[in-house]
Amino acid sequence: MKKTNAVTKNSELTLVLNSHFQGKLNLARVKLISHFIIALCKVQTVTFEKLANAFDARANPESSLRRIQRFIANYSLDSNLIARLVFNLLPKQDKLILSIDRTNWKFGQTNINIFMLAIVYKGVAFPLLFAMLDKRGNSNSKERIELVNRFICLFGKDVIDSVVADREFVGEQWLGFLNTNKIRYYIRIRNNFKVFLPHKNKTIKASHLFNRFKVNEFVHYNKIVRVNGALCYLSGCKLGNNSRKQDFLIIVSFNKPEKAQQDYKQRWQIEMCFKAMKSSGFDIEKTHLKDIDRIEKLI
Repeated sequence: MKKTNAVTKNSELTLVLNSHFQGKLNLARVKLISHFIIALCKVQTVTFEKLANAFDARANPESSLRRIQRFIANYSLDSNLIARLVFNLLPKQDKLILSIDRTNWKFGQTNINIFMLAIVYKGVAFPLLFAMLDKRGNSNSKERIELVNRFICLFGKDVIDSVVADREFVGEQWLGFLNTNKIRYYIRIRNNFKVFLPHKNKTIKASHLFNRFKVNEFVHYNKIVRVNGALCYLSGCKLGNNSRKQDFLIIVSFNKPEKAQQDYKQRWQIEMCFKAMKSSGFDIEKTHLKDIDRIEKLI
């Protein structure tokens, strides 16, 4: 009975994928991807040997293993095609909150640094587009702009409600790009970030605007400010914690600052997505792959 259910699931998934890909992937490739996905859900690890053993196929595990290895090593998989698949399967395709973040690990001397864009839907971040950064550390404005422009080219700008991101994702070109394209955003900035107050013609630390309020009292600064040269709004609060150093949650936004706290909270879902991909889920950081193109295909 279990085998029958597994075969049924595989057939159903194959039909969905084959319908979406519309001949852009041949049936043998589609079936392999179906086997791979179902096996991955069973064993929750990217170890190829374990995946091959979990394939619901007539072929023996050794043959399945060779199929996986050939696919990862040689097949050119169009990531935009996969992104369209994920997008088309989402129940909601407008007023979307896009969460961007990075995750990274090191295998031997290989730095694996993934810059991801995910769609947040009902408390879950669905990974959609990503870039493999050939370096350690933060993304730059050019890389962020390219990823968002890639989303716009595939799905249009009008489907975006807002972009949410953590403190890494600031920069003059980046914020200027979002402002110019009128893309709403809610991005956290550091406590000591310098902001310019045009109405007072002076520059101060962002935290000074919120220091006089009570702990956890979330407020919106009622004047437009400049952050890295971009005109925007600030919202924030003083955080209550046990550390001696006072911390703040300060969010910069294009407009609608009253939505800052509510939308920014959705950013956390991409952290949960990374956790599910890694130690709490599919153990992707345990892969022994070192070639970046192959790792990209696995992701």
